[in-house]
Amino acid sequence: YNKVCGHLKLLEKEYFGLEFRHHTSPSAPLPCIYNLTLFFSLLSDTNDLFFRFIVKFFPPDPGQLKRGLTRYLFALQIKQDLSNGSLTCNDNSAALLVSHILQSEIGDYDEELDCQHLEMKHYVPNQEYLDHKIIKFHKKHRGLSPANSDIQLLEVARKLDMYGIRPYPAYDGEGMRINLAVTHSGVLVFQGNTKINTFSWAKIRKLSFKRKHFLIKLHDKVGPSCKDTLEFAMASRDVCKSFWKMCVEYHAFFRLAEEPKAIHKTLLSCKGSSFRYSGRTQKQLLECLGSGEKKPSHFEK
Repeated sequence: YNKVCGHLKLLEKEYFGLEFRHHTSPSAPLPCIYNLTLFFSLLSDTNDLFFRFIVKFFPPDPGQLKRGLTRYLFALQIKQDLSNGSLTCNDNSAALLVSHILQSEIGDYDEELDCQHLEMKHYVPNQEYLDHKIIKFHKKHRGLSPANSDIQLLEVARKLDMYGIRPYPAYDGEGMRINLAVTHSGVLVFQGNTKINTFSWAKIRKLSFKRKHFLIKLHDKVGPSCKDTLEFAMASRDVCKSFWKMCVEYHAFFRLAEEPKAIHKTLLSCKGSSFRYSGRTQKQLLECLGSGEKKPSHFEK
């Protein structure tokens, strides 16, 4: 992973990671495996391994991304999420996103070229019903450079409810099927693609897991009818631990001023687990790249 980032001269590498999906549970990603002992144990366990280089942390404002290469890789992630249906949105938003992808890939609108390109490539599941809307939007982007098209793409994407969402299937205390996700703001609960609850970091006292049960302990007086502890059942202990680790990393990256130096049994802790986030926080990253100490290399697609 570090060699790939070095080869690309990717300075904002903390936004990215590796995702592992096991063949027996492709819907349950185990993101960002850096532990070599765990990696080699996986190698001995199965011959069917698939790793993907992915965006790991989605900032609320992509304008915080300092380098053109970083924005381009984010744009590729949005493009992939749109095509595989994980970034769901209404038809207008989907058409607008695809129109910015077209502008980035082929330049200004050309009737024949647009039609050929949309026929050859499928950017969104129901694209055949959106071609006219995509072309209508693309006509308005004349003169936008590929780099500016990436910026506009990210600006549209960040306003969508499913932006940066990596859902983990679970069941709530009443046995209702839901999805859990973590973002810069806290832990979210979805029913399908509809967000039904948000637990901000300020409301959360502790996150933990016990076997396949994920626990959210809230501060007192969060609400008159709100329970102190919420429990969600997930597919397995491994899936539950994977989601808990993701929460640990998101909290550390977006909320802490600097990389944690020691393990503290505070907001995000679990008995028996010594896992903690390793790497620069977003605050450190912004300060480092904003100081002008490192000059960006020229980037062309």
